[in-house]
Amino acid sequence: MTAAQVEIDDHESITNLDNGEIFDSDQLGNFSGDSTILLNEGSTEYDVIKNCFISGMGLFSNDTTIVTIRKNSTERITTKARIAAFRVFTDAMTRKNNGDANVKCAWYCGSSKEEIDNIISYGFSNHEIEKFENDVRSHGVGINLVHHQCSLAAAVVGEGDEEGIKHLLLCRVILGKPELTISGSKQSYPSSTWFDSGVDNLENPRKYVIWSSNMNSYILPIYIVSFRSPRLTGLSGYGRAKSPCVSFSVIMSVLSKSLDPHRMNLIMTSYDDFRKRKLRREQLVRKMREVVGDHLLFKILKNQSHQK
Repeated sequence: MTAAQVEIDDHESITNLDNGEIFDSDQLGNFSGDSTILLNEGSTEYDVIKNCFISGMGLFSNDTTIVTIRKNSTERITTKARIAAFRVFTDAMTRKNNGDANVKCAWYCGSSKEEIDNIISYGFSNHEIEKFENDVRSHGVGINLVHHQCSLAAAVVGEGDEEGIKHLLLCRVILGKPELTISGSKQSYPSSTWFDSGVDNLENPRKYVIWSSNMNSYILPIYIVSFRSPRLTGLSGYGRAKSPCVSFSVIMSVLSKSLDPHRMNLIMTSYDDFRKRKLRREQLVRKMREVVGDHLLFKILKNQSHQK
């Protein structure tokens, strides 16, 4: 086991390291709300998180550059309360499952800067739950996360900002006793009191699902990794993607033949707001993903790009 894996799997060493400076909300690219800590490059904590992230990017690792790594300041009263609550639930899960709470580090899937900002400030909400309801890649209607060695799986569905920067959220997660949930599952709670979470594979899980009733008890957001990966941006197909390049008008035309009137009306209302500059591009994309679902959007982008 590498030093990075030792640190990642040691919750105390992660949350108690405070290398870095307080990064105020007026500084470049910070997330709003209370202060977070900007980790210094070369610090032990920075290197641990960097190695964890880059090693999980696979073939895209050489093309990926970290911009910043931040963490919740343990001096914030709300963060202290969340850490204390997380420990209480960890202890309770330990007692429930004969000494094993099964706590892991995991990346939250498909995050925009605005979404992470809200999660850090207020916790997870129904907005995050809803985006997985129509996603055929999800393994249940809950908060979907991936193993800390699988950062690419989370990065590929994340949304980039205007500067092509993407953001991932690394969390501590209480899995307890997981049950198998299949891809595209509509399950939204444990099948019995025996189970506590969902996974894609019982022997070698890579995808985790935390049900909505436990999303702010069993998940503790800790680090925000901001990065650039040009090839990955092109692969993702939407957000700030530049390839394949398909205009919104073409997408709207195709969707009008596929969606029911109610969902199409929701999309057209957002599209009109976008054209009137009442809605930003990333907000329109997010709305499309919520209403249409990633599977259909990927299919449209792929088909249209092949026709060029």
